[in-house]
Amino acid sequence: MNREAIKINNNVIANNSPVYIVAEAGVNHNGSLNLAFALVQAAKDAGADCVKFQTFKAENLLTSRAPKARYQLQVTDQTESQYEMLSRLALSASDFQLIMKKCKELEIDFLSTPYNKGDVDLLIDIGVNAFKIASGQIVEIPFLKYVAKSGNPIILSTGMADLAEVYRGVNAIRGEGNNNIVLLQCTTNYPSVIDEANVLAMKSMEAALNVWVGYSDHVESNYACFAAVALGARVIEKHLTLDKNMSGPDHRASLDPKGFSDLVKGIRGVEKSLGSPIKRATSSELKNIEDMRRSIVALECMEIGTELTERNCGFKRPAGGLAPNMFDIVLGKKVAKRINKDEILLYSSIDWGVHV
Repeated sequence: MNREAIKINNNVIANNSPVYIVAEAGVNHNGSLNLAFALVQAAKDAGADCVKFQTFKAENLLTSRAPKARYQLQVTDQTESQYEMLSRLALSASDFQLIMKKCKELEIDFLSTPYNKGDVDLLIDIGVNAFKIASGQIVEIPFLKYVAKSGNPIILSTGMADLAEVYRGVNAIRGEGNNNIVLLQCTTNYPSVIDEANVLAMKSMEAALNVWVGYSDHVESNYACFAAVALGARVIEKHLTLDKNMSGPDHRASLDPKGFSDLVKGIRGVEKSLGSPIKRATSSELKNIEDMRRSIVALECMEIGTELTERNCGFKRPAGGLAPNMFDIVLGKKVAKRINKDEILLYSSIDWGVHV
């Protein structure tokens, strides 16, 4: 499948590039600019390539009577409405400018998820050159088209969607001349259970739509992330918090800084383990061949002219003599000299019956 590499600042999404790791800060700043700065620093320290926030205004995102999601009710004040909660968690345009400046200073990519056209415009105005779109917006075709018109790469989560809905979303983006798409397999539940990770769906989307794929994780362990990388994910996203016990909707489903650092180390380890599709001995293995492989050896002392049989010769380490795959050839031949027990048989040890 021919797909052009996608560039986000100095990072490249392609088969021969490292997995692009996104630390989802989301609203884990709790509405505090200082906490947002701390999350940027934590993402950088953990080794993430990118730290991502969410850009929205509550009045444009939901009605004042919109109920909280079930998971939100479990971890936030049940007397506070979702509208009140998100109003408290929203950052301003000037906040995002300062966060983006901080990201540039620390040399980590800044991304944010917009929810309305005005959010898209704001992010473009401050110089964002790629977008992450949340799962809920994959069915909002007019919105996807508006984002696509920017020409910027789009990382699109696919939680709650079936393949037909994903297909329509991708077609909407491509219809605007934008083919810079990464689809993330995602389970929209916080936290989600590993039984519902469905990482293999990522491969189905890749095959059906010829796009780069990745995985956005809400599972409390990192197993699904590692599986996704092994299966070819080019992007991994996971929530980051400074403290899982903080008050807020997403902290419990997030990794703390040490946990995120472990995730990054694990991903980089999985990448290294994948190596090359070419099956051949590694440089370290080549040094072990002589010690680990075997030669044909004498199992007993043999005088000149003794016939080689399965009783008097076999295989023992080290290599360096006649290889075991010559066993059927040497059986029935006679030895050309006296052979001691455990002596490795060489070509010169055998009377090959050819005399000049």
